[in-house]
Amino acid sequence: MPRGIMEMRFSAGVTPAGNGLTLRGLAVPYDKPAQIGNFSERFTAHALRSACDGQDILALQDHDAAKLLGRTRSGTLQLEDRADGLHFALDLPDTERGRDVHAMAKRGDLGGVSIGFSDAVDEWHGRETRIIHGARLHEISIISSHPAYAETFVEPRSRPLGEIYQVERYRDRVLTMLRL
Repeated sequence: MPRGIMEMRFSAGVTPAGNGLTLRGLAVPYDKPAQIGNFSERFTAHALRSACDGQDILALQDHDAAKLLGRTRSGTLQLEDRADGLHFALDLPDTERGRDVHAMAKRGDLGGVSIGFSDAVDEWHGRETRIIHGARLHEISIISSHPAYAETFVEPRSRPLGEIYQVERYRDRVLTMLRL
């Protein structure tokens, strides 16, 4: 992929994550293939680690820069690089847009999370498989369309952390059973 060209990937499952207007979830799963057009793609573990190193990453609604929901520079978007993927917590603004996004997440109406990235360090196996080892993340978006990475999720942060981890384990078991 030529340098500097913005790519976007969609992921599944957006859910509110708290008593306030907070969302949390998995923006990019690592080592999970997704079908992108006529090829399969996956991000290797820690491929987006640099996004957690002081860059100003935006949180948008549907990749629209006019629909800003938060950003890392202000602390309203927090990113965490874990072994299974790039996780996030987003404190939504107390605006009509923020309340609407939170309400839609609580109802389960949102399609998922998407990312915008460029400058991918990748390798291709034929024309069918792309493996991304690193990339420059520009933004994550809460979206209403269909995901490429079904393993992603977003949820309201309204449960104690112990319950959240139980939900994550349950989700992982369900996904494993679905793959069988």
